[in-house]
Amino acid sequence: QVQLVESGGGEVQAGGSLRLSCAPSGYIFTIDAAFWYRQAPGKQRELVAGFSRSGRTNYGDSVKGRFTISADHANFIVYLQMDKLMPEDTADYVCNVQGDYSDYARRLPYDAWGQGILVTVSP
Repeated sequence: QVQLVESGGGEVQAGGSLRLSCAPSGYIFTIDAAFWYRQAPGKQRELVAGFSRSGRTNYGDSVKGRFTISADHANFIVYLQMDKLMPEDTADYVCNVQGDYSDYARRLPYDAWGQGILVTVSP
């Protein structure tokens, strides 16, 4: 079973930057697709950024030009670089990663979700 370890959240002042990390645990073969979502209090979950198996990268309209998703495929880590943060970026951020992993002698697909990490941007 693949689990995700998230890190990098915290509190920052408006205009600042944070970098979130998300790493699948276990014997990972590939990271094929990854997505970051966020949910603010009283609001629905929204897609922040992601890249699909086709290689296409997408960003939510509210973060375009400020956030960047990337992946270190050698070390199996997904990043979300967040620049020019604004108070409305305050939310719980969750990553979703898909790929293949080793389950003993078998190569199997995984689709794992993180626990969520809080980002707070103060005015």
